[in-house]
Amino acid sequence: MKIMYVASEAAPFAASGGLGDVMGALPAAVKKTDKESEISVILPLYSVIEDEYREKMKKVSEFNFYLSWRFVYCGIYQLKHNNVQYFFVDNEYYFKRKFIYGDFDDGERFAYFSCAVIEFMLHSGNIPDILHANDWQSALSVIYLKTKYKDNESLQNIKTVFTIHNIEYQGKYGMNILGDVFSLDDKYKSILEFNGEINLLKGAIVCADKLTTVSPTYAKELKESYFAFGLENIINMYSDKMCGIINGIDEKYFSPSNSEELLKSYNSVTYKKGKAENKLALQKDMGLEQNERIPLIAMVTRLTKAKGIELVLHVLDELLCENVQFVILGTGEREYEDILSDVCGRYEKKARAIIKFDRALSKRLYASSDIFLMPSKSEPCGLAQMVACRYGSLPVVRAVGGLYDTIIPHGEENSNGFVFENFNAHEMLFKIKEAISLYENEKEWSALVKRAMKSDFTWKPSAEKYMDIYRELNS
Repeated sequence: MKIMYVASEAAPFAASGGLGDVMGALPAAVKKTDKESEISVILPLYSVIEDEYREKMKKVSEFNFYLSWRFVYCGIYQLKHNNVQYFFVDNEYYFKRKFIYGDFDDGERFAYFSCAVIEFMLHSGNIPDILHANDWQSALSVIYLKTKYKDNESLQNIKTVFTIHNIEYQGKYGMNILGDVFSLDDKYKSILEFNGEINLLKGAIVCADKLTTVSPTYAKELKESYFAFGLENIINMYSDKMCGIINGIDEKYFSPSNSEELLKSYNSVTYKKGKAENKLALQKDMGLEQNERIPLIAMVTRLTKAKGIELVLHVLDELLCENVQFVILGTGEREYEDILSDVCGRYEKKARAIIKFDRALSKRLYASSDIFLMPSKSEPCGLAQMVACRYGSLPVVRAVGGLYDTIIPHGEENSNGFVFENFNAHEMLFKIKEAISLYENEKEWSALVKRAMKSDFTWKPSAEKYMDIYRELNS
């Protein structure tokens, strides 16, 4: 079986978030699950891709094609990485940018990319059995197969899977550019139209043979208006072809036993000494009181409403009256950045707000902290809670999306963290205080930490579920 993943980002080449992490790990995990299958990933050749990867790429194809009235160039480069073939779509007009997203012409850029994916299939004869697209940026690859290219005999047998990583981002545009930018005839208007405008995510939901999202609970939540950002009726209409599969994490990359970023490596047996040394070093660097027995609470997050920052701000003064330390790392909405900096500045011996993106520092926070706070309003899957478990930092999470699916509450069998139900600041604070109280009981705390560190968040179970879907579609 030939499986081609289409995505706008993938680690380690270009990644801005969870999608990049998934596309950097899932294809390789699927290849391990079924060594006979041909696995490939196709991405834009962004200018942000490092030279160390560019130097290993080989040009395998070039051609031109029409995107509406535009006659556009496309080069294809190839690189094998982790036993997976990666293809990169080259066009400097569209992809030689400072950032991978956020330009005024993103709609046209990703229409070009999606069209180039299909044109590459036709020009190279590399036609997959399964095309698996992800989020709105590659939604048109699924839509084009059922519209623009539906009469092409070479493409008739391709089955499509479309994964929604975060339904908040839908690819919305004015209906007046359906033909000019997206190169689609008016007869396909009904497929993409939603609330009087183009909605690329909606179009892919309609056209895909199978829909997936990144956790079983999120798949259920998307049927509700609270979580679906307006698309709940569409989700319910096509719910029979939808399922949720939890993401995994790269357990080699996120490992406290072989991490270069840490002062002291450790495992589930040696975690006490390892955590203590890492904590003392972090406290010193942050200007906090150096005391290994003060429970350290960490957050590594985007500073947005969806991540529950407003809950934290509502009770942060109250929390910092406890015998705790608090460190938050991330960037996001300016309002939250400023307030967090102000509050933490008033508790300079107990709290720090580091307003930046820093992967190395994030690992140090996982390794140094005792409690990891993740009070999300919505969380399709979440990776940070799994990473925190891996480093023995016990998550305090809200029972939502992938957080509900991965963290078993303290007090239940096989528990690996703490869970609160409602989006309520004091309910969250109560659960944090429960964790702080348990921290004083070294025996019980240690048992919980060891269970958390042994939680199975590998990609293997997820890859097997995806392979079941691919086999079913290809049968």
